[in-house]
Amino acid sequence: MEPGVQVERRGSAGPEALPNPDHEVMDYSQRIARQVAAIPRSGIRDFFELVLGRDDVISLGVGEPDFATPWNIREAAIHSLEKGQTSYTSNLGLLSLRKLIGGYVKGFFDVEYDPASEVLVTVGVSEALDIALRALINPGDEVLYHEPCYVSYMPSVVMAHGVAVAVATHKRDGFSLKAEELGKAITPKSRVLLLNFPTNPTGAVASNEDLAGIAKLCIEHDLICITDEIYSELRYDDEKHVSIASLPGMRERTILLHGFSKAFAMTGFRLGYACAPSPLIEAMMKIHQYAMLCAPITSQAAAIEALERGAEPMQRMKESYHERRDFFVRRLNEMGIDCHLPGGAFYVFPDVRKFGLSSKDFAMGLLEAQSVAAVPGDAFGPSGQGFLRCCYATAFDQLQEAADRIEKYIATLG
Repeated sequence: MEPGVQVERRGSAGPEALPNPDHEVMDYSQRIARQVAAIPRSGIRDFFELVLGRDDVISLGVGEPDFATPWNIREAAIHSLEKGQTSYTSNLGLLSLRKLIGGYVKGFFDVEYDPASEVLVTVGVSEALDIALRALINPGDEVLYHEPCYVSYMPSVVMAHGVAVAVATHKRDGFSLKAEELGKAITPKSRVLLLNFPTNPTGAVASNEDLAGIAKLCIEHDLICITDEIYSELRYDDEKHVSIASLPGMRERTILLHGFSKAFAMTGFRLGYACAPSPLIEAMMKIHQYAMLCAPITSQAAAIEALERGAEPMQRMKESYHERRDFFVRRLNEMGIDCHLPGGAFYVFPDVRKFGLSSKDFAMGLLEAQSVAAVPGDAFGPSGQGFLRCCYATAFDQLQEAADRIEKYIATLG
């Protein structure tokens, strides 16, 4: 630039004008989309900001495996990079991966999908849920879901301009969704039912009877069912997982969401998938291609290895979770905290109402007095009030120490 040349800044009072500190500060609240402004921050994240920087804390909060991704899966990702596989893939995902997903889903879930047109690889199950909702609902449509539930369900519905309708579940039912309760919540505006079994945060599973009753209502009221089954491999006590998509009349009205984060310990790879009739996958793909384009090819290469040779390490991790679940539930009940035995996932949801404290007060007291972090149950919806979510996907010695510290804490509550 030549000396002496002044640059005119568009909208400025003159050449090289600087912001005037006396100008009124912009009200950004008027710039934020209403549906975004209306949603709360994650109760999990708010709570764990208090834990940051504290080395003495045993965390029972973050919902991810404590195992590293099995080495053969990591090696497949490394090898794909070494071979220079760094390109885009098809919007739907690598066909080789979709074929493996189709075979896996047929064998595990007993539902058959065409890999060419009925399987979509996504950036985690979170993206799959988001684009499924956006593809299905118009403003004002109601989306039913059971609560306590994963923290993103209600905000995801709201951000898609839908109306979120929670159906409470209860400890007396093992936190399973009962058809009678669901039926009471259905209205002429109901369009979608969102399920999650096994459930985060309660570890709940649905019996075959419950699933049959729910499926009957979906068919009678012409609901599309989005079923998030990310914890489906983590079923305990020799119980077989059953997907609602496999029930008569449900395949054509179900979007099955699954992925690699939990059972394969691949949270950081951010890879999920959706299986559904081709018109629904096509609608979801329209959003996916403009928002994400495709899932990372490195993660897809790792997922191929997971499906081809990941069963054995998955089973070892599952057995470890099973052992930890049995230990932790037993210790909680022995110390006088009522806790149901969850059938899946890697969470327990103990009832702390007898101590006369809110979920948040109990969790804060436990953190301050004994440096154990658990998530207040109402972070997962109002029906979680009076409970805690504890994730037992942590080292066994840490789990033992956490149990000892919880026992010391409740001894001070009288």
